[in-house]
Amino acid sequence: MLNIPIQSKLGGFYFFYYAIVGTFMPYWSLYLEDQGFNYQEIGWLSSIAIITRFFAPFIWGWIADKSGKRMLLVRIATWMEACIWFLIFIIPNNFQSVALLMLIFSFFQNAILAQFEGVTLFWLADRRAELYGKVRKWGSIGFIIGVFGIGALLEIIPISMLPIMLLCIAFLAFLWSFTIKEPTSAPLSQKKLEPLWPILKRPIVACFFIIEFFLLFSHAPFYSFYSNFLKQAEFSTTQIGFLWSVGVIAEIIMFAYANVFLTRFSWRVLITVCLILTGIRWCVVGIFPTSFLAQFCAQTIHAFSFGLFHMIAMRIIFQNFNASQQGRGQALYSTMWGLGVACGSILAGQYWDQLSGAWIFIIAGFAVLPALLFVFGLPKTIQSN
Repeated sequence: MLNIPIQSKLGGFYFFYYAIVGTFMPYWSLYLEDQGFNYQEIGWLSSIAIITRFFAPFIWGWIADKSGKRMLLVRIATWMEACIWFLIFIIPNNFQSVALLMLIFSFFQNAILAQFEGVTLFWLADRRAELYGKVRKWGSIGFIIGVFGIGALLEIIPISMLPIMLLCIAFLAFLWSFTIKEPTSAPLSQKKLEPLWPILKRPIVACFFIIEFFLLFSHAPFYSFYSNFLKQAEFSTTQIGFLWSVGVIAEIIMFAYANVFLTRFSWRVLITVCLILTGIRWCVVGIFPTSFLAQFCAQTIHAFSFGLFHMIAMRIIFQNFNASQQGRGQALYSTMWGLGVACGSILAGQYWDQLSGAWIFIIAGFAVLPALLFVFGLPKTIQSN
């Protein structure tokens, strides 16, 4: 076992995991377009890559809480992820085959982050409020290196090589996972799991997950089609990678300074700000499709659209779900993320050609408005760690 502080080991895994995400998310739709798939098919394939979040996180969360072997599940899933990117060179290049591969890929990918978030929070223990942002920022750095580095590489190599890059990074993540032991403070195997329903009936929990759905529903065109949208506006892959990186740099800054907001404002106020700024962000993307400056400014709002919202989410889950429920609590957060993005991706792909990408993003900006009705279920006083 490498003689590295646990915070660095945790940060290292976030780095590799999000390097995969940074390689996959911005360029997968471009890869599919290069392989001859149309926008409707890309919308469905993008949603399939997310759709297992409806059920996979609960399966993995149940196994994790039942067995107590969270890191073992992370290692198995990371190994399978590497295998999937190898298989893409073997399967036939048609919609059915790629859809099946994405279904298997997302089933195992969904085992990783939700459980690793729990591992991190258990390892950080009482220092989680102080250290979580510092550890989690390495995921954002990995994303930036993935998205910007791959964007530059794709200027000189064909995008058909994308699965090879994903294979290499996934294998590195698998190797790094062996540096991290099971957290000593996490509960071990449980014969009978505590029910979640009493927790889900709490207004703060129910309202938060509804808000999460609408927020992620509005993110769907961004996650599934933003690179295609920029390519249509004649941005190069280097520029596309840079714009994705801007959002994650803003996210890193938020992780570093989130406590400035969390110690001065209530969750109700902060999530309201996140929702309003997210709506503005998508409208700016749609209204100014060819303006690099406008896209740059819109991407900086990612600090609130994801960064601050995610920090609040981790606190809500850790405060409301006890130690024996953390696997399933994180799984539910992952599930609502997938439900929102999958529904939005299908609709965006269905109407992209009829309405245009610009109008899809403008509509996404207004899609966050229903979530504002549920912020009143959140605490109006400042919450402690």
